[in-house]
Amino acid sequence: MVKVRLKQLGTALMLRMKNVGLSYGGGAEILKDVSLHLAPQSFHFLTGPSGSGKSSLLRLVHLTLQPTRGLIELFGENVTDVLRAETLTLRRRIGVVFQDFRLLDHMSVFENVALPLRVRGIDTKNYTADVADLIDWVGLKHHMHASPQILSGGEQQRVAIARAVVTRPELLIADEPTGNVDPALAKRLLHLFLELNRQGTTVLIASHDEALVAQAGKPVLTLQEGRIV
Repeated sequence: MVKVRLKQLGTALMLRMKNVGLSYGGGAEILKDVSLHLAPQSFHFLTGPSGSGKSSLLRLVHLTLQPTRGLIELFGENVTDVLRAETLTLRRRIGVVFQDFRLLDHMSVFENVALPLRVRGIDTKNYTADVADLIDWVGLKHHMHASPQILSGGEQQRVAIARAVVTRPELLIADEPTGNVDPALAKRLLHLFLELNRQGTTVLIASHDEALVAQAGKPVLTLQEGRIV
């Protein structure tokens, strides 16, 4: 992976939520009084039944949603009411694996994975080899110059994971990142997340995969009916 120097955070929390509530359109709350703390370089799983609010919580962390109430601090900053320009800057410090992948069909696999580096203005010659190695590592070497449209769901998921980790972000959030891959590849991807964490990235993964969670041996946050239990 391309080496991007991580900001020194000292003892500041990577993420803090306090009494966070979320509802859509004034309806019933999906998240209710959620409070949690994630320390720098920590690794947590987020579990819970379908509809418990896991994806919504991750969207709050990624700043694509604003809470109805409560406080959210990210990288030591209150982000509950940040301006759009500040939001874009903060998002560049976060790697995200979306459940729906969000790949760009007019770009090749290589170009999709390299996109976060291009956005940062890094010269192509400085990342070509690293991006190619990462694509090979997730088992897509022979699809490097293919369009995502020809890939299976599991292959597209691997492209999305490679894109999320290529900058070695300060915070990685992933929504069911192993949901469309076989157990052997899931284990390999878990190793990638663990290695990224070992190198300093804070990791939060929403997952239904009980075997994966057990294998990792990391702390688990459980959402039930919109609350951390």
